[in-house]
Amino acid sequence: MPNLTTSHGILRRISPLLLTLASACFCAPLWAQGVGDQPTEATASDGRYISWQEHLIDDAAILDFVLSGGDGLVMADLDLDGYLDIVSVHESDSSYDSANFTPGFEAPPEGYVRIAFGSADPLQWHNITVAKELDAAAPEDAAIADMNGDGYPDILVAAELSHILYLQNPGTRDASWPRLKLPMTEGRGSYIRVFAADLDGDGTPEVIAPNKGAQIPGPDDFAVSTPVSVFKVTGDPLLGDNWREIELGHYSIPQNSEPVDLDGDGDLDIVVGTRGEERLLWFENPGDGSLEFVEHAIGINGARMGGFNLEYADLNGDGRLDIIGAGVGRVGNGLVWIEQPERKGDAWNAHFIGEFAPDSFTGLEVADIDGDGDLDVFAGSYSRGEREADDANAQLTDPMGRLGWFENANGSWIRHDVSRRIRGMFDKFIAVDMDGDGDIDFAGTRGNSYPYDGVFWLEQVRTTAPAPRFVRAREQDSHEVGLP
Repeated sequence: MPNLTTSHGILRRISPLLLTLASACFCAPLWAQGVGDQPTEATASDGRYISWQEHLIDDAAILDFVLSGGDGLVMADLDLDGYLDIVSVHESDSSYDSANFTPGFEAPPEGYVRIAFGSADPLQWHNITVAKELDAAAPEDAAIADMNGDGYPDILVAAELSHILYLQNPGTRDASWPRLKLPMTEGRGSYIRVFAADLDGDGTPEVIAPNKGAQIPGPDDFAVSTPVSVFKVTGDPLLGDNWREIELGHYSIPQNSEPVDLDGDGDLDIVVGTRGEERLLWFENPGDGSLEFVEHAIGINGARMGGFNLEYADLNGDGRLDIIGAGVGRVGNGLVWIEQPERKGDAWNAHFIGEFAPDSFTGLEVADIDGDGDLDVFAGSYSRGEREADDANAQLTDPMGRLGWFENANGSWIRHDVSRRIRGMFDKFIAVDMDGDGDIDFAGTRGNSYPYDGVFWLEQVRTTAPAPRFVRAREQDSHEVGLP
């Protein structure tokens, strides 16, 4: 029955022979009953069973360079042909050796910003690289917005090795993208997230980003406060002098700064999450065309949240946005949602959704997966340990790469595990009906598992009889395993 809950250095290429030999090291009885191989028990509102078919969009195994460490993922019609395209970023760094990179003394750090141009066929994609190496030094996140007002969406990239990169859409698929590293962001720390939205209503988006300080924060870094900033451009975005920075506040390892109309007054506020302080806060938009935001704490009753990946939805139907994310505390350790109070300044009550233990939560997305009219949550986890080969000594109790979703069942939550593999970091998901059949599919990125990293989409498959929960796209992949 489903589980019911209520309350990066340069990577080495791995030959198929080595992968085959590694496979032989695993004890068949221990690993044979993988989660994805088991028959699904999840059902849609029409009574049919739900399973998932993986399709590859951008595959590291077929490229002549190392594409690994998939992180940020955003979608928009970049070339205005009527089909959604995907922007993804890839750190290509399995051990964070590039954090010690010194220009002129060694090869530049690897890292790629890629576009997968869509078509009428969701199995056909045209993939290109638009930034790499020093322009995309350990890229972690991306955002899309028309920054110069020419009608074509542009790209912003957060690079963990020091800067925010602006890439201007040339209007054609294979032309070079003009670029600018925002000068006030160079050499100042590590940018892990980036967002773009028109905060002041003047028709030009602003860029919002937290500076977490160091790519790999050490004990001393937690005692240093770094800014969450708004970057405003006036005029040509390719000219550094046209940008100015507005610091909203300083925090210990801030890792989120997401624009969202949290108070429902029609303008965009900013929700901040801090890893060092393990708390959330929000900046209220004054709504007067200025950028003089007002800071408010988000006091949580029953949990603590660092807010790396958050989703927003009105889960209890009271007309106010609630927040969903990973949390720990009295209500439970795992995925929680916090209920926005009626009065500003009151505590947000925490409610438990479910857990992936011993696996951790990374990416998540809210959507009506089963078609019953309420919102479910799809999630992925972050494996630990070896990133370039499956560990032959891995135990079921080790943190691994998992896919699963939590069914909203009238206030209770039912966990449906989809896949569990020794290696895999599933950082971002986007809910989209990729094949146009009327149900929700998911686009996502994968890291921590070279040469199986890249971009993929999960097709929701509905059948009259139970089918295997997960059908992988590759013949050879990281080992599918069972639950502890």
